[in-house]
Amino acid sequence: MTDITVLNTKLEASGKLSTEVALTAEDINVPVVHQVVKATLAGRRQGNACTKGRSQVSGGGAKPFKQKGTGRARQGSTRSSLMVGGGTVFGPTPRDYTQKVNKKVAAKAIQSVLADKLQAGKLTVVEKLESNGKTKEMYNLLNGKGLLPALVVTANKDDLALRAAKNLKQGKGMAVEGFSVYEAVKFENLVIEKEALETLLNKLV
Repeated sequence: MTDITVLNTKLEASGKLSTEVALTAEDINVPVVHQVVKATLAGRRQGNACTKGRSQVSGGGAKPFKQKGTGRARQGSTRSSLMVGGGTVFGPTPRDYTQKVNKKVAAKAIQSVLADKLQAGKLTVVEKLESNGKTKEMYNLLNGKGLLPALVVTANKDDLALRAAKNLKQGKGMAVEGFSVYEAVKFENLVIEKEALETLLNKLV
């Protein structure tokens, strides 16, 4: 059982959230977090680098020069990799860099990140982030409490608070359905709505 302090809309303590998910220092698994972060970054790679091999380069029908008598090494095609304008040897071709991450591994990574933020005092749970959608207001709210840089996670993707947080220079906003372990590791603070945190914790049970 773990108790997490919950703040109100003014970021003042208002209650506690109890969870059966263990969020102690022993639950922090660094290798698992590293694996998920690497998989996230690999999945963002386009993988569209492309070169042509000797079979794909146009031309090359005629023998460049006669077989004997020139003093040069024999060549059978102008598209050989040894010739100027020839094909590339073992060059890059389009590929998919995505890595498979098992559900249990992804869940353990989320648990590890939450545990790490909680133990470091960098996890801020808010009942509800109220905003008019203005980034300046969100900046003043978070900066006034020393919560920047921060990843702001909302329960609803259409929330005005999410809209305001997306333009933060020292932060980023995202809905809980798109929660990223990489982004959570990237920012020092994690500011998350109570409903969004409960959604994440339900995945870990």
